[in-house]
Amino acid sequence: MTTRPAARLSAIVLDTPDPRSLAAFYQRLLGWERREDEAEWVRIGPAGGGPGLSFQAEARHRAPTWPAGPGDQQMQLHLDLQVDDLDEAVALATSLGGRLAGEQPQERVRVLVDPAGHPFCLFLAGA
Repeated sequence: MTTRPAARLSAIVLDTPDPRSLAAFYQRLLGWERREDEAEWVRIGPAGGGPGLSFQAEARHRAPTWPAGPGDQQMQLHLDLQVDDLDEAVALATSLGGRLAGEQPQERVRVLVDPAGHPFCLFLAGA
């Protein structure tokens, strides 16, 4: 029997031309703390610990298109953020520099795009 090395999810990493700016967007949106702060790498996480988000400098970052069409840069992952008030969460995200995507697939879900172009979803429980 082969043993498996211990592994745990530490963070999800988003590429961006400006790690500090994108980290600030999510830090204010989620109310998280900044844990690392370098010019090319920033990490944020919840006050109680646990997995967080990291932002890595990538000068050639190309924002995905949502929904993607033929030949478009496709989204490879997105963040789902559960909220208790969808309208207030959308207002906060847009006030911080996010924008609503042109297509909205469900009544209790809002697709937004962060300042670097990554789509993310705000959703109500049960959606």
